[in-house]
Amino acid sequence: MLRRALSVLLASIVVTGCASTNLSFPNATPGKPLAVAAWELRPEGAGPFPAVVLMHGCAGISESNHDWSRWFRDEGYVALLVDSWTPRRVGKSCSPDLPDIPNTERFDDAMGALRYLQARPYVDPARVGIVGWSNGGVFALATINGPSLERARRRGVVLPEPGFRASIGFYPGGCYSLVHELVTRPLLVMIGDADDWTDPKACVEMVEAMRGRGADARIVLYPRAYHYFDVVGQERTYLAEVANHNKPDECCGATVAFDAGAFADSRRRVAEFFGYHLKGK
Repeated sequence: MLRRALSVLLASIVVTGCASTNLSFPNATPGKPLAVAAWELRPEGAGPFPAVVLMHGCAGISESNHDWSRWFRDEGYVALLVDSWTPRRVGKSCSPDLPDIPNTERFDDAMGALRYLQARPYVDPARVGIVGWSNGGVFALATINGPSLERARRRGVVLPEPGFRASIGFYPGGCYSLVHELVTRPLLVMIGDADDWTDPKACVEMVEAMRGRGADARIVLYPRAYHYFDVVGQERTYLAEVANHNKPDECCGATVAFDAGAFADSRRRVAEFFGYHLKGK
């Protein structure tokens, strides 16, 4: 029964229609770049347009991700949805059996996506942002985190200049790992205060610590909202089989649910945040 519930969830958020990827680009891993698949959507016209890189969660590319891509396109952005799992033969799973992929790899995917976009004649290379969900959210944060960028330089990663201009994390995993670090570009985090998959307290601590050191960072806590609050149609479900860092003794389990109010407010905040930082509104 539990496996069936997880299967139903994943079926509701994976790509519908089985659309094939429309491009690939080399990531930024020094010496052995990986060809990473992606979907690109862009507004009509010659541009140059601002652009947004989208980073999926542990379940892989979802219909919700595609819906956000379409929304960004309609808002006047080039949207590049990055598929980190398919080229690494990772299944659409959030189970504890998910392959142990080094943290550097998704960071390198994001930097390769930035480099790809900056080379497009219809993209303004100085106005590229990044957004990520859950597992992808922490990498969206890492791409503007000063210590993460310095560690990448020491690995030999050539970082595209001027880098990402702003970052958004939806219920980003790994806030606890960045509490003592410092983002160098504007950051917006959005999370439900009832989230039991990503610990909202850790994200609040991270943002407050960064703000105390001068970062342009903010966090929005949605009352009684859970993980996947922006996944339209997601019924409230307890996923007993998903890996959960916050439950080391139990290993697994998290609640997910769509929240119409939080979703609508998040759309408004994304429009305002990226509108200001990427469009100059």
